[in-house]
Amino acid sequence: MRLVSDDALEQAVRDVRAAMGPTLANPWPLLAEAAGCEVWLKHENHTPTGAFKVRGGLHLLADMARRETRPRGLITATRGNHGQSIPFAAARHGIPVTVVVPRGNSAEKNAAMRALGARLIEHGENFDAARQYAEELAGAEGLEMVPSFSPELVAGVATYALELFKAAGGLDVVFVPIGMGSGICGVLTARDMLGLKTDVIGVVAAGAPAYLHSFTQGKPVRAAVSTFADGLAVGVPHALAVEAINAGAADVVAVTDDEIAGAMRLLWRATHNMAEGAGAAAMAALMRQGERLKGKRLGCILTGGNIDAALAARVLNGETPAPF
Repeated sequence: MRLVSDDALEQAVRDVRAAMGPTLANPWPLLAEAAGCEVWLKHENHTPTGAFKVRGGLHLLADMARRETRPRGLITATRGNHGQSIPFAAARHGIPVTVVVPRGNSAEKNAAMRALGARLIEHGENFDAARQYAEELAGAEGLEMVPSFSPELVAGVATYALELFKAAGGLDVVFVPIGMGSGICGVLTARDMLGLKTDVIGVVAAGAPAYLHSFTQGKPVRAAVSTFADGLAVGVPHALAVEAINAGAADVVAVTDDEIAGAMRLLWRATHNMAEGAGAAAMAALMRQGERLKGKRLGCILTGGNIDAALAARVLNGETPAPF
């Protein structure tokens, strides 16, 4: 199943490249030593907003700018990285953005969204409640609702996978965290466009298993959420994402918060890059595979590094933070 045409992906490359260069893709020796195989890490923590989501925002807003009609304003819901990508991209086109986040959201992500010019509203106890409120506000205020998943966002995000495959070639397996699903769908899009045989494995938090259950049951399945990895804290999967993942992914696996915290520490020791919880999930899953992957060439997406300093310090000190 293809969510994005080759022409749309090529346009997304032009849109993203107009605002930022490629991020690093690198085979780190200490990761290879720890995993017993070649590991290429894709550093989406090196984007202008510190996470891969900015690519989707850049393409989506450029696509909007090519329309004949211009929205009076945009509104979206987020735990933080999508909510930075939209105002970052919208500022290039002079469009105001409102972002709704759940109460108790990352203070530093909130500050970053405000610094990018967003009107920030805190509402609800989780992402799904924030999203519902954003949809209500969109109708009440005449704003255009920007979803967290769409083919346009997937096209933009897929550009990081093209960069990875260009640098590393045909990898045996790529591990990708799943929040709302644009990241893994972007990898599947790029893989299929290039005609590669790479297995793509999605990774969820054990405390946010909606996409895992959706994969095993073959249809969208809601699930409760309990994880400190806020980028993975999704309880209501997107039906289109589920369809694409179920059609193209080799597997979807779950990792515990302890494993995520351990992967964050490994990434810091091996590469001196700080990953947020979602950003380390792919490495946590890779390390769990053990002997099965010995001698393989693997890709691992470090999707972002936007974590509050106090929380990062606790993880590096050996703790696993409590779920949000």
